[in-house]
Amino acid sequence: MSKTLLITGASSGIGAATARAASEAGWNVALLARSEDKLQALADEIGDAALAIPCDVTKRDQIQSAITQTVERFGSLDAVYANAGTGIDKPGVENGDPDEWHDVIHINILAVLYAAHASMPELKKTKGMFLVTGSKAGRDHMKGSVYGATKWFVQGFAGNLAEEMREWGGRCTVITPGMVNTPFFDEAKPDKLQPEDIADAVVFALEQPKTSSVREIHLMPND
Repeated sequence: MSKTLLITGASSGIGAATARAASEAGWNVALLARSEDKLQALADEIGDAALAIPCDVTKRDQIQSAITQTVERFGSLDAVYANAGTGIDKPGVENGDPDEWHDVIHINILAVLYAAHASMPELKKTKGMFLVTGSKAGRDHMKGSVYGATKWFVQGFAGNLAEEMREWGGRCTVITPGMVNTPFFDEAKPDKLQPEDIADAVVFALEQPKTSSVREIHLMPND
């Protein structure tokens, strides 16, 4: 029976590329995002191995419902990729926008926690994997970067969760890319990392033997 991967932030960029790569590798994919039209178009492209679930990942009840729907459709949940994230338009602290901080903390931190909390009972059954999108910004100090600070949380949380999941045979991987050519940026970045590069890294982690736990994959543009 095929394994099942749930992906947040699946409607475009890294999430959509990962859905395509995982399905090509034989996985079922549950696709979560707020953009229902984009999600359904991607699900239609992938076919029967995909399930589109419109979802606001900052809402705990919606994450729980999405996991329930995924298990009902595919029979199990073998991996979760908490990929949804957002950035900040006004950098720095002194001139920053606290309303932006509120939103970025809810998406980049709380949504990751909610996804982990809701999925652990199902992942325990399959000795599954939790993956999360971190960032180079969560490994380096960047002047006044509140966004970077949220990714430092992700970096630390992933390591701590890996230790917790290890107790029952589960695994956790943080993917920490440098600049990626995604809709996150207003202008295209064709010479930087591509979403498919990150997707390949996710599939690599997913397909490691049970004796191997890839705790982090750090990718940087080659230009």
